[in-house]
Amino acid sequence: MHNHEWLFWLAFNLGVLLALVVDLGLLRRRPREIRIREAFAETALWVALAAAFAVGLYFWKGRSSTLEFTAGYLVEESLSIDNLFVFLLIFRYFRVPLHSQHRVLFWGILGAMLARGLFILAGVTLLQRLHWFTYLMGAFLVYVAVKLIGRGEADVHPERNSMLALVRRFLPVTADYENGRFFVRRGGLYATPLLFVLVVMESTDITFAVDSIPAVLGITRDAFIVYTSNVFAILGLRALYFAVAGVMDIFHYLPYGLSVVLAFIGVKMLISGYYTIGTEVALGVIATVLAVSVLASLLRRRN
Repeated sequence: MHNHEWLFWLAFNLGVLLALVVDLGLLRRRPREIRIREAFAETALWVALAAAFAVGLYFWKGRSSTLEFTAGYLVEESLSIDNLFVFLLIFRYFRVPLHSQHRVLFWGILGAMLARGLFILAGVTLLQRLHWFTYLMGAFLVYVAVKLIGRGEADVHPERNSMLALVRRFLPVTADYENGRFFVRRGGLYATPLLFVLVVMESTDITFAVDSIPAVLGITRDAFIVYTSNVFAILGLRALYFAVAGVMDIFHYLPYGLSVVLAFIGVKMLISGYYTIGTEVALGVIATVLAVSVLASLLRRRN
């Protein structure tokens, strides 16, 4: 890092941690159900914060970095919406009470930030040192794009999660959720089913990160932009879940749109040695494809 860029990393992470502490520590100390209107308001707040950050980025790093952040944020936010389907299945499988779901998502975000930070650091380092790794990631994104079309509910099996099996081997578990707690003491340390849900979601998020981070690295190699676009997307994921959990079936064509976007970014990386697709063009393609997929979904729902 140069020009004191580490100060921006530190300030950004401290700001995120402060927001999370205020959210769970002050606003939601007691587990409760999140209302749809409240969830939409919080979602709008996180989108507004991301937009404000993009404006600040424009004055700090210029127009190109702002466009890269916007494109990366659109991709990550869209992939997050698709991932909400999987989160919904996990909550349904474990029968998690509505008032405890926000707590799981909160702690899941902290783990996701750490995991994605490590993945981004490794990815940027490999791309800078090994040019052929660009083509490998491009081919991987095309593979994920094809796989995404055929992914369905049958592919999600929480009971087969290896991390869950490991936790069960070493910790006894209570029968109830114990009012949103992860551990209780009853003559010894007991885990609650909520801890199992958190373990499954954390390990699932690692799979999501493997899919999504290469997509943003196909847009920019700036680690700070890749990281911040990821974090803003997952910060809004909690509120977005409660806002659209009941109407997720509306987004019927979103997986197809995401598949096209991932395939486009993969091809962009594969041909990068021969032809460079500008950030403006990439942003236009991503925004158009996602808008068409959402509009087509809404029209299908109306018909």
